[in-house]
Amino acid sequence: MRLCSKCDSSRAVLKRPKTGDALCKECFYVAFETEVHETIVRAHLFQPGDYVAIAASGGKDSTVLAYVMKLLNERHKYGLRLVLLSIDEGITGYRDDSLKTVEQNREEYGIPLEVLSYKDLYGWSMDEIVAQIGRRNNCTFCGVFRRQALDRGAAKLGVNKMVTVLRGDIARLQRCTAITTGSEGAIPRSKPFKYTYEKEIVMYAHFKKLNYFSTECIYSPNAYRGHARAYLKDLEAIRPTSILDIIHSGECMAVKEGVRLPQKGTCSLCGYISSQQFCKACMLLKGLNQGVPRLGVGKSSKDKAKVVTGGHYDVDMTLKGPNDETLYQGVKKQFDTVKIMPKTTGTYTACFSNEFSTFSHKMVYMNFQVGEEKPLPGLGEHYTAMTKMESSSDNMHSNLNTIVDYQTHHRLREAQGRKRAEDLNARVLYWSIGETVAMLVIFIGQVFVLKGFFTERKTIVST
Repeated sequence: MRLCSKCDSSRAVLKRPKTGDALCKECFYVAFETEVHETIVRAHLFQPGDYVAIAASGGKDSTVLAYVMKLLNERHKYGLRLVLLSIDEGITGYRDDSLKTVEQNREEYGIPLEVLSYKDLYGWSMDEIVAQIGRRNNCTFCGVFRRQALDRGAAKLGVNKMVTVLRGDIARLQRCTAITTGSEGAIPRSKPFKYTYEKEIVMYAHFKKLNYFSTECIYSPNAYRGHARAYLKDLEAIRPTSILDIIHSGECMAVKEGVRLPQKGTCSLCGYISSQQFCKACMLLKGLNQGVPRLGVGKSSKDKAKVVTGGHYDVDMTLKGPNDETLYQGVKKQFDTVKIMPKTTGTYTACFSNEFSTFSHKMVYMNFQVGEEKPLPGLGEHYTAMTKMESSSDNMHSNLNTIVDYQTHHRLREAQGRKRAEDLNARVLYWSIGETVAMLVIFIGQVFVLKGFFTERKTIVST
């Protein structure tokens, strides 16, 4: 039996991934809670009298966060007023069950609860959105709406701070370097679990017998973040401290305070913080309400053009939007690929001009791809992760699409080569005919000249 490396008296129940220490339950509780407390104190996350909203979903992270925040607030006398803030996305069979867990936590911890729903805020539930767009981009809608809904809920409650469950092993790119962020909204978001591992949160909830909801969202199995999560887990298996190494590296590469960053404004429609005239949530809602849900997703459209025949194989190209605004303009292009991000619905027009080569007719190949290709039948409507056979089929489908692109490229090259060969053959034929005619003219001319030498009549005058 291995003893705890701290107290050296009780049996060790786990080995911490960050430090490698073998700890018993009580020593693990102390280490876990102390680290969270030190993170809060070191970063000055709160001030006495702050009104703090805890983003609660009913999962293990938010449940442990609510429990630890209440515990540390009472133990160290932070002087905080705590409130649970939950968002009901309207996912039948998932969120309705998790909200029951949040309500149980409210009763157990004695923390008030506020629930806001997508239906009330936006007029759409996630079930209705998925029915419109399918399962390909549903996480885009949910993530954008949820971030804004949390800010709206915090503003409604009048809180000073919001604590989220973002932990160390969640890939969050640029903003993960800061322990308090305010760029996402007017109310700062703090992350007491920034340096906390998921494994330790799970073990803490297990040993404390906390009540949490552990079912995965039915719409998320095929989300791309799963690949990032798997990659991080593979790194952690090789080097347990790799996640903290990534965080510290990100902190070292973070933009310094003295560097001037672009100023963000507010959305013209809802007043939410945005770098554009309209925020992402309003763009998504606009697409949903207009019956064009993919409009707000921001999927780029791609226009490929290639001159197959004619002149020097170049042409002018102009791409215009629905309001006749010029999105792209190219002069004397042999081939080009244009990517645009449609912001409005309507007709997009590609115009080709041959002004500089009036006498040479040209043939142009154009392929306009709108958004992403639809998934294979059955693969886009999954409630669970894909099987190996389905994953292999999906990969094979992607490889076949790549082959189609190569085939199209080589067919165009073949058409160009064939046209050049035909043009060369026509030129040779015309030159041959011209040379033959010239030779015939010269030959006939020479015959007449020679004939004139022998048939010339001379007049003899006699006296």
